[in-house]
Amino acid sequence: MMSKSKQRIDLIRKGIIPDGYKKTKAGIIPADWEIHPLSQHLSESRIPGSNGSIAKKLSVKLWNKGVCEKREVHSGSESTKYYKRKKGQFIYSKLDFLNCAFGIIPEELDGYESTIDLPCFDLSDVNDYYFLSYITQPKFYSHYGMLADGGRKARRVDPEEMLSFPLVFPPLPEQQKIAKILSTQDKVIELKEKLLEQKQIQKKWLMQKLLSNDGAIFTLGGLRIDKSGWKKEKLGNITEISTGNKDTQDKIDDGEYPFYVRSPIPERINSYSYDGEAILTAGDGVGVGKVIHYVNGKFDFHQRVYKISDFDKELALGKYVYYYFVEYFYDRVKRMSAKNSVDSVRFDMISGMLILLPPLPEQQAIAEVLSTADKEIDLLKSEIEQEKLKKKSLMQLLLT
Repeated sequence: MMSKSKQRIDLIRKGIIPDGYKKTKAGIIPADWEIHPLSQHLSESRIPGSNGSIAKKLSVKLWNKGVCEKREVHSGSESTKYYKRKKGQFIYSKLDFLNCAFGIIPEELDGYESTIDLPCFDLSDVNDYYFLSYITQPKFYSHYGMLADGGRKARRVDPEEMLSFPLVFPPLPEQQKIAKILSTQDKVIELKEKLLEQKQIQKKWLMQKLLSNDGAIFTLGGLRIDKSGWKKEKLGNITEISTGNKDTQDKIDDGEYPFYVRSPIPERINSYSYDGEAILTAGDGVGVGKVIHYVNGKFDFHQRVYKISDFDKELALGKYVYYYFVEYFYDRVKRMSAKNSVDSVRFDMISGMLILLPPLPEQQAIAEVLSTADKEIDLLKSEIEQEKLKKKSLMQLLLT
């Protein structure tokens, strides 16, 4: 049997007003919810502070990422006026309204200062978490930000304008309930993100321990690992290295095969030039030395992407080579770029890279440990995305 909540939602989606609801400019909302300008709950705070040369400054991050201390290499100007800000105040950036630069000042930044370009407001009779959750929805900051003066990239929302914007306000007890539900979901996401960070640190430690040239002897998965017997070999002597013959114009949005370009996210294409195990790395662009993929299957790749494949089966395991490459290649690129003033990867940077090669069983054991770490990290990333989608659904349900 359909729940009463589900019945109400279905009616509202059809434009039918259920009992206990009313139709407003903001849509169909509960009868006891109100719509009025922010000025009824916000008042601008301008407590005189210090000047720019001595003020402890704060900043508000884009995309609702919070408020932070502003780090400066040089002190500010003595002629610039600053204002003291207090914990619990709402702060935003006039110039980055469209980029959701909103936040609530945390306790540790109480007493910090900002200029009038980062206005602050005291809140009254409103739950700060509910308020912030509402205004950080795109339907609010995109809509009202586009109404502000200036060009698309320089729209400035002044406090007077901000205070005139209307908002939907449930009774305070309902705001508190909504805030509790959303903040609980935030805590779930935060805990998973902290666990992800720990897993990533653990993997980094594992890579340093397992792949370094320190001559250590230890047991891994029941197998004795003896680094003192590892050999060095140039990557070009144990693999085939080539670049692709496709350009970005060859990509097809719904193509059948992955098309590896010079960015972390592959495109799609309807052709493939290789079928098998390979390592791919960007030849130039912002991803030089950092964008590295491991692939095993059919794919195509850009003309400025290097493919490392056809590993010598008697000497090298592809997945082991991939982890070694990820750990050490970027440092090699930085060293050679600094020496030769280049900002792209040359063939000799890859082919001449020395790689430590344990016996194949040891390579297999190391690759399995690191692959397991990758799977745990990928699973956590997927769970975090699912929790974020859940929060988004909750916000649509509770705030609209």
